[in-house]
Amino acid sequence: MTATRRRLVLFVLTAFFFGGTFVAAKAGLDYLPPLLFVALRFDIAAVLLVGYVVATRSRAELLPRSVRDVVGILATGVFVIGLANALLFVGQEHVSSGVGSIIFSLNPILTPVFAMALLADERLSTRGVLGMLIGLLGVGLVVGVDPANLLDGEALWKGVVFLGAVSGALGTVLIRWADTSLSSTVRTAWALPVSAALTHGMSVASGESLAAATWSPTALVALAYVGVFAGAVAYLTYFGFLDDVGPIRGNLVFYAVPIVATLGGTALLGESISTLTVVGFATIFTGFAVLATESLRGTVVRVYDELGSRVAGLAGGAAPGRD
Repeated sequence: MTATRRRLVLFVLTAFFFGGTFVAAKAGLDYLPPLLFVALRFDIAAVLLVGYVVATRSRAELLPRSVRDVVGILATGVFVIGLANALLFVGQEHVSSGVGSIIFSLNPILTPVFAMALLADERLSTRGVLGMLIGLLGVGLVVGVDPANLLDGEALWKGVVFLGAVSGALGTVLIRWADTSLSSTVRTAWALPVSAALTHGMSVASGESLAAATWSPTALVALAYVGVFAGAVAYLTYFGFLDDVGPIRGNLVFYAVPIVATLGGTALLGESISTLTVVGFATIFTGFAVLATESLRGTVVRVYDELGSRVAGLAGGAAPGRD
């Protein structure tokens, strides 16, 4: 499989699994307290992923070997997985799935802010920024958010979801900054127990209890989905994608998540797709096209510079031989 095809597969799988999270969360939150819901999700994902890496990796591949490895694990477990999902699920209890998904899709807009402060090699030109803004506009059209609704009495809970997006964006940049020697799979396997411990602690501190849970078939299906598919599997594809393309372009996957959430709501909850949604799809693809040309231009420039450096080096090395 070529690198381009691999990235496309990782992108599609991540968008599909994460998009389904909003549908499953909406169903599960009717029966499970939000922080407990998230903590149990991480329990399931941790058991599956830790078991997988123990069975398929050598001891040398499993053990962190530096402070940077530990920083990468903590950035993943605390910021990208733990806090981001805890804040999302708490806010999702009080905010509609459409509004929640568009707020969380601000992740690609927030990532460059942290990247500019922490990374030397992650920058976007004016064209790149334009592409992201076009994509964000398309997301707003797809989920049908009325700008007036973003300023109503639910502002506090929208702010909670926004903080989840901030946490995720910061975490992905910290992972890149840490530049760990661990593979994304092993790093995630270490991080999920950290996320589980963090969210269980938050659940207990907030007064949640297992007694408040109603173990209906819907709750069990929702928990299984977010734990297995939107948990263990999705984190493998997501962090693999981030390792390949970097946090700025990697987090563009959150533009596609509301599309999947909308289609899932249509298929499973009987929601309809409006003309405005179709226009939103077209707008998002336009934003992707702008970003794609920006990425291609950057690749061409890097290749040209590298070739120039090699030619200069060869010329310099040949000169002594002519003396």
